[in-house]
Amino acid sequence: MAKAKAKAPRRTLDSYTVKPINITVKPGDCVLMRPSDPSKPSYVAKIERIESRGHSVRVHVRWYYRPEDSIGGRRQFHGSKEVFQSDHYDTQSADTIEGKCTVHSFKNYTTLDAVGNDDFFCRFEYNSSSGAFNPESVAVYCKCEMPYNPDDLMVQCEGCSDWFHPACIEMSAEEANRLGHFFCEKCSSQGQKKVKSSDHGTRQSEAKVETKRRKVMK
Repeated sequence: MAKAKAKAPRRTLDSYTVKPINITVKPGDCVLMRPSDPSKPSYVAKIERIESRGHSVRVHVRWYYRPEDSIGGRRQFHGSKEVFQSDHYDTQSADTIEGKCTVHSFKNYTTLDAVGNDDFFCRFEYNSSSGAFNPESVAVYCKCEMPYNPDDLMVQCEGCSDWFHPACIEMSAEEANRLGHFFCEKCSSQGQKKVKSSDHGTRQSEAKVETKRRKVMK
């Protein structure tokens, strides 16, 4: 009776070069992975471990969920580059890796001068079974009392330092960008919104109007 062919031993690798794209990955790297459905965006994952057996190399990953993949779905305050660190672990072929990416902390993301295609941010951990988030609540801003979406333009009140969406204070984005000073209705000495245009068109606006990338969520 012929003996069964012994399986190749399993080895843990410190790194692996994905040959089709010539990119070397290692545990701890965040990567984009090819979805089975080509109409969907690339999956985002963090490599936990790399193993080889014979000619096969597999990566053990922890998935990041996009808001639309969560039980509650995408909400108004979710940023376009926001992902949730999930408790969902998986094993995939290393050849499904499409490239590296960076998942920033929320604080670091809000300080970026520019956001690239491979930049994402994470402020929540997500339980894929229950749909629960950690932390359960975050700071809210504006009259609408919504958490901060770093994609949205906001203007800061010089009195209370709170931030407001222009639409929530009956203002267009163009008007917000022309502000010289801004006081919210609560802080206005007349009990109403007070807006003063800049005295000189060449003078830099003193009102803080920005896609609030430098405001830190606590």
